[in-house]
Amino acid sequence: MDSQNHSFKILMLPWLAHGHIFPYLELAKRILIRKNFHIYFCSTSFNFNSIKNFIHKNSLDESIELVELHLQPSSELPPHYHTTKNLPSNLLMTLLKAFQTADSSFSNIISTLKPHLVIYDIFQPWAAKLASSQGVSCVHFAPYGAALMSYVHYHYVSFNNKFPVQELCLKDHEKKTLDELVGFLCENVFEEDKDVIFVNYKLSSDIVLLKTSRGFEGKYLDYISSVSHKKVVPIGPLVIENTNYEEDSNIDVIKWLSNKIMHSTFFVSFGSEYFLSKNEIEEVAKGLEISGINFIWVIRFPIGETTIGIEDAFLKGFYHRVKDRGIILTGWAPQAKILAHPSIGGFVSHCGWSSVTESIYLGVPVIAMPMKLDQPINARMLSEVGSCVEVLSDENGIFKGEGIAKAIKKVFEEKSGERIRVRAQELSEKMRIEEDQDLDEMVEELWQLCSRTKLKEY
Repeated sequence: MDSQNHSFKILMLPWLAHGHIFPYLELAKRILIRKNFHIYFCSTSFNFNSIKNFIHKNSLDESIELVELHLQPSSELPPHYHTTKNLPSNLLMTLLKAFQTADSSFSNIISTLKPHLVIYDIFQPWAAKLASSQGVSCVHFAPYGAALMSYVHYHYVSFNNKFPVQELCLKDHEKKTLDELVGFLCENVFEEDKDVIFVNYKLSSDIVLLKTSRGFEGKYLDYISSVSHKKVVPIGPLVIENTNYEEDSNIDVIKWLSNKIMHSTFFVSFGSEYFLSKNEIEEVAKGLEISGINFIWVIRFPIGETTIGIEDAFLKGFYHRVKDRGIILTGWAPQAKILAHPSIGGFVSHCGWSSVTESIYLGVPVIAMPMKLDQPINARMLSEVGSCVEVLSDENGIFKGEGIAKAIKKVFEEKSGERIRVRAQELSEKMRIEEDQDLDEMVEELWQLCSRTKLKEY
């Protein structure tokens, strides 16, 4: 591809998860709307099909060029496991380790392409070091929220008992999963540096980008800026919003939803990489049945298990009893489009960050069922700003059907639900107002950093 007509070249390197790849692609699209960059998008070949689909759909073939990243060969991780999509959960840490072997491949890519800027993700501080060693500016973009970054820095680096902004309390079992991840990252990714968040901030040139908005995370953005001594630029939720329902009139779920009254239905999904156990499925099913409210439930299974008697996973007779007011989907669903539909009045979510930002941007109250890692922090931040009801779990993190139904009814039937709905709309309006301004500011910053690299060439 001839890229000579483009003023500056940006090389993007996200982590190998779709929850990172697609925010990077959406960021690339927003950048290209504003400036005439040429973007190299770097990932493993197994992710290329879905990336190409995004590029073609958005008519970006002349502006985004795919570059293959090579991991060292491993019998544990054949090429079809060089992505988190459908990756067995026991191999996630193995993939993280393997990702660290891509540094030599990435170094060759920088030498060959000679970009003016590298935008890199959270699990590869070596990307910034390699860029800097070749005189290239680099910017860290983590598709996470500021509350998570603040919590991790304060509790694993400062070691104080009281969080200076707001205590985001974790239960013992929740803290254990985060402790294990931080310990692993410290040992295998960040070279024994316990400041696993701000290593990347230190390496980033002048600014850091976060997938968030000041309207609901302002206090945490201020905290991060103060302790990292970097300008932290929120760039909004990067939500792909398309409310043209006519083009999806042949999709059964949209057709079904369009026959429901406003705010009468809730959406249930636990993300693309969390698979509910049989017991969890049964308790969620019980909660949906007790609630008596319309629902769309997306259930995902690991590869090879999708066709294993779904009926066996549910309470006996569940589907028969709720089929008039509920839809169950196995696999992909147009989540943002469903959430934006006027018939949707709530979102039962695990509170992964992409789901949180989509719900805020689209003004949908959340019924939170956080499972692990950053999700409890996200849920409590969302509860604190007033657009979420958290389902209460026991000390081991087990959710019961009665508790799920109680939280759903709080949003749909009690007076408090109207307050939550109004607050969700307020946050949506704030985020939308800030979004364009934040993106414009970000692109100008990137242009200046590219200019700095360009000057070094002379």
